[in-house]
Amino acid sequence: MTAEETQLRIGIPKGSLQETTRKLFSLAGFNLRILGRSYYPEIDDPEIQCILIRPQEMARYVEQGVLDCAITGLDWILETGADVAELADLKAPWPNYGTVRWVMASKEGSPFDTVKDLEGMRIATEAVGMTERFLKEHGVSADMEFSWGATEVKPPILADAIVDVSETGSSLRANALKIMHVVLESTPRFIANHAALENEWKAPKIDRLLMLLKGAIAASTRVTLAMNVPKAQIDSVVSLLPALCTPTVSTLADENWVDISTVVEEKLVRELIPILYRTGARGIIEIPINKIIE
Repeated sequence: MTAEETQLRIGIPKGSLQETTRKLFSLAGFNLRILGRSYYPEIDDPEIQCILIRPQEMARYVEQGVLDCAITGLDWILETGADVAELADLKAPWPNYGTVRWVMASKEGSPFDTVKDLEGMRIATEAVGMTERFLKEHGVSADMEFSWGATEVKPPILADAIVDVSETGSSLRANALKIMHVVLESTPRFIANHAALENEWKAPKIDRLLMLLKGAIAASTRVTLAMNVPKAQIDSVVSLLPALCTPTVSTLADENWVDISTVVEEKLVRELIPILYRTGARGIIEIPINKIIE
């Protein structure tokens, strides 16, 4: 095989997803470095080449085979209509990796309350294809205008309504806009080119990479709890543990005690530790986890 045939070309999303994607790769075990204005991030795997691309364009390049795989939002996959393989939802409790909503909104006090009210009106949006499909589903015909940015400031003078992305709703509130409909809820997705998934070298490489990325996300909300427990209290302690798997019970030098360890949701720890202590557990430690492969 040539060098190109044994190298995986991955699209890294530029912009709001960029820093969290770098963090995800780091937790998965890769040193991904995005340097200055370069569009070719460095990664400590000679079998991977990274290219920094806007999420809006990503699915198209994966479909064309320019990229073997990439991370982009579900919204832009649907917007472009690209024929790609969607392999995983990478939703995670990190900035810009949660659920975002594309909403249809109009000015507070305007006569536009539902999509039906927009017949013949002007709608501004960056997601023209998505909006046109939404209007068609509701039997509405309206004038579409591509928005190059600052979409939320356009009603009521430059547009009657908009379709824009909203994570917290703060920008809509700041511009006195009311939500008429939720058009789409979107999360980051891992996508791949169909031909790459048929390639005997690239397909296993993609599988291994995705396993590590998903493992890092699975571990993002979990920790290991380990503790020493009197043998007489094993059943009582185990019954308190909402385990990912069966807790591990190990013998200690003192035959009257055992070590118990298990994986739990991090948000439960502050409630669990005092209860475990009252039940007899001692030497309780909380250990971060980098990856969980399920």
